[in-house]
Amino acid sequence: MRVKSVSVSIIVPSRGGAARLPQLFGALRAQTVRNWEAVVVLDGDIDDSERICRAAAGNLPVRTIVFPENEGRSRALNAGFAAATGDILVRCDDDLVPAPDYVAQQIAEHADGPVGVIGLYRNIFPDTPYASVYGRPNDERFRREAYAKSADAVWHYWAGNASISRSTYEKVGEYDPRFRAYGYEDVDMGYRLYQLGVRIHLSPELETNHMVAATTTRVRVKRAYYSGSARRVFEDKHALPPVEHQAGLWSKSVKHAARRAELGALMRRAENLDKRLPRLPGWLGQKLVAHLVETAAGAGYGHAVELQADF
Repeated sequence: MRVKSVSVSIIVPSRGGAARLPQLFGALRAQTVRNWEAVVVLDGDIDDSERICRAAAGNLPVRTIVFPENEGRSRALNAGFAAATGDILVRCDDDLVPAPDYVAQQIAEHADGPVGVIGLYRNIFPDTPYASVYGRPNDERFRREAYAKSADAVWHYWAGNASISRSTYEKVGEYDPRFRAYGYEDVDMGYRLYQLGVRIHLSPELETNHMVAATTTRVRVKRAYYSGSARRVFEDKHALPPVEHQAGLWSKSVKHAARRAELGALMRRAENLDKRLPRLPGWLGQKLVAHLVETAAGAGYGHAVELQADF
């Protein structure tokens, strides 16, 4: 009975998602319950996404909002949340492939009162050297560590597969448009929910396949740089102390390398490393990728600027 009385809005920000959206719509078409809608916000249509979106959606309850130009993911999310009509608001990346019980599980998670719900990504990688030595092992470690976190630390994992009730969203407010580049508009939302005293829950049942975009060291390094920059903006906004680096030779090496690193050079090094990975021992390739990714994050943190990036 509760399934019939609760509606779910799935808000999907997208830029350049013409190849990704049909797979998402296919997964939504297979949902076991029907009382949902999707609001897709195209943050500037650079690949004919609007036409493809409409064709792929078919008779699904999907509405499309199109920005005339790139305004950033936070503004796209805000437009989608404002247009949504559901009682439960699900923030969903355009490269997710939800299981058939995804909507039903969202409803079940919110049945007992106000809560923030996070489903972790289950990243799906193509068979690249990067995926073998770093991507898949790091993904498994990330999920394992996330589930081991204490209840007051899980807000850190708020990302592109999360949900809140409409009433909770009205209390916490919109996504902050200052987070324009990759990352931290979601972490900022998670932290604000935590500050409000909203219980935040990691749901293993909502772990969702994610057709990951970072399939090479080069892409991962670029995103780490932007994420590091956004983390600095986040810490400054909330007057939070910087995360302390662990002692040891590794951390000292990363910190030293980050001080003099710039994005262009880091990406060239990453591209060269991608070419070398097939010839390197796995353990060594993993260490080299990890060092470069952590260096990029540190470099971005040290050069925190408003990055106008299309993410």
